[in-house]
Amino acid sequence: MKLATFNINGVNKRLANLLAWIYEAEPDVVCLQELKATDDQFPRSAIEAAGYGAVWRGQPAWNGVAILARDAEPVLTRSTLPGDPSDTQARYIEAAVNGILIASLYAPNGNPQPSPKFTYKLAWHQRFARHAAELIESGLPVVLAGDYNVVPEPRDIYSTRSYDDNALVQPESRAAFRDLLEQGWTDALRKRYPNEELFTFWDYRRNRWERNAGLRLDHILLSRKLVRRLTAAGIDREVRSQENASDHAPVWVALRD
Repeated sequence: MKLATFNINGVNKRLANLLAWIYEAEPDVVCLQELKATDDQFPRSAIEAAGYGAVWRGQPAWNGVAILARDAEPVLTRSTLPGDPSDTQARYIEAAVNGILIASLYAPNGNPQPSPKFTYKLAWHQRFARHAAELIESGLPVVLAGDYNVVPEPRDIYSTRSYDDNALVQPESRAAFRDLLEQGWTDALRKRYPNEELFTFWDYRRNRWERNAGLRLDHILLSRKLVRRLTAAGIDREVRSQENASDHAPVWVALRD
């Protein structure tokens, strides 16, 4: 199975980009974030014409997550992150595909900090950690894929001081990601590339793509059973260079059957 995560930054605005990448990369499963579309606006017909079944949870203008499966229909298991019934933001969806439980997540950005947005970010990550602990303790094969809005380590961002006050790099944010790894989840990209410079996001401003001034925000975490099946991982950087591109590039892993 080839599984990818892609913050599409507007699924309808960048539908042509998404379909071109799917045609070229041929992922079996795609986790999408930042749909920026209501449920009714999700381009189901175009996705199905490309050969993918889908489950999604949309939201007007912001957020939104989806899971696509090639030649299959994902079996929806959860469309919200548990722990706070009052949270209506569309940031989490979970489905079973070919014997693997897959989550697509879009964690809060949290800027500016300190602010209520940063408080929400940390609370969301705490809820996510509690749910992730239950998933890994279940012993099931599970993938947690998406835009975590966390730069895990200093080496996951280009050399700069401009992000020093940014929520993405704060000690509390990094601790939230580290807590997941301590539960037993494996960061697939770092497993395959322990020493390389890895970026998945380049802001549109200040020529950051052209300068390779990137950040690693998009992560695929694997449960213990799946780590043994990991054969490859990568970042499709060239997708970020295309016209009308998202500011994120797809991240993918290959899992042995």
